[in-house]
Amino acid sequence: MPTVESQTDTEAIVLTPEQRARLAKRSSLGIVKILTAQAFLALVVVVISWWLGGNEAAASALVGAGAYFLPNSLFAVRLLIGLMGGANATAMSFFWGEALKLGSAIAILGVAAWQFSDWLVWPALLFGLIGVLKGYVVLLALGKLP
Repeated sequence: MPTVESQTDTEAIVLTPEQRARLAKRSSLGIVKILTAQAFLALVVVVISWWLGGNEAAASALVGAGAYFLPNSLFAVRLLIGLMGGANATAMSFFWGEALKLGSAIAILGVAAWQFSDWLVWPALLFGLIGVLKGYVVLLALGKLP
């Protein structure tokens, strides 16, 4: 039976520059694929909302989709810059970025509820938000999930 001491004595994995480059390229492609799938699904949701509920529903779906897509895109750009620059990301920087992304999404939804309450169609807004949140399902269905 392994002891606690032997479980903590693990060695760090050291990657060669070629391995780091391959990993960065694969990660970058995965980020771009997910953003593309989210944008595609946002477009589909906006068109469906427009078809079912008109202009206000389409605008509401766009607000819902944008509430998550915009902060997520900015976070992805930050990750891509880090990957291209070869900087080592820490777990804390990633989690702070996630917290900022989620906080921004909540703030955008709050501003939308406050400023656009006279024409906002809540089911369409939620449809847009959920559509972007589930953008990876498109990649999963196509077998292209990174």
